Amino acid sequence: MNIKTTLNYSPNFDSKKRNFKQIKFIIFHYTGMKKESDAIERLTSIESEVSSHYLVKDNGEIVVLVPDSYIAWHAGVSNWKSLNSLNKSSIGIEISNPGHNFSYKKFSKKQIQSIIKLSKFLIKKYSIDPKNILGHSDIAPIRKKDPGEKFPWYYLAKKKVGLWHSLSSRTLKTYRMLKIDPISKKYFFTNLSKIGYSLKNPKNIKRDKFFNFLVKAFQRRYRQEQINGIIDKECFLISQNIVKKLN
Repeated sequence: MNIKTTLNYSPNFDSKKRNFKQIKFIIFHYTGMKKESDAIERLTSIESEVSSHYLVKDNGEIVVLVPDSYIAWHAGVSNWKSLNSLNKSSIGIEISNPGHNFSYKKFSKKQIQSIIKLSKFLIKKYSIDPKNILGHSDIAPIRKKDPGEKFPWYYLAKKKVGLWHSLSSRTLKTYRMLKIDPISKKYFFTNLSKIGYSLKNPKNIKRDKFFNFLVKAFQRRYRQEQINGIIDKECFLISQNIVKKLN
């Protein structure tokens, strides 16, 4: 690797090596713990059964936890397009941040620069498509909020890491909280499916509640100023724009 890293290997990975051609996704997470030292301990403890391939510390230091050639345990129960359990086809990157339960904060400049360096390295090495750079909440919207609405998706997209819409923020604001008709709402969910979000409603959760989680996941990714689970005209226009970019 031509970027500076330190090693702190985790025991939490599948023992069988995978073919590098399997690697199609990068999944971003935040650690969601009060202290960085506690997060490192959890990610490297055999009892936790949790890991990722990389950890980006508060100071921007990149720690290798699991080599890319092994499947790390970071995504859990997850879905994207027709895929289930994205561990086997992804690289997991944890970023030190206390998360929504412990005074969620902005990611540091040093962290963001390290995220860009590491992501660009992985994108080049594994020919990862921008549309396959995702957050944990994208692939597990019921269970997860990370990396959250403070994650700099727009800035990363400008640096060619992931996707963002091409609509003017000033123009979009005029459509915020404007109601949409039932047909547009239906098209919105069709757009989510085309983007990759799974519309399969788990049996243990009511459909309306599931859709609320799904909309919030979309908002945390593409409309970060307001996370309310309500589909308005702004959300609809963003979804249309993203679909066009994918075609």
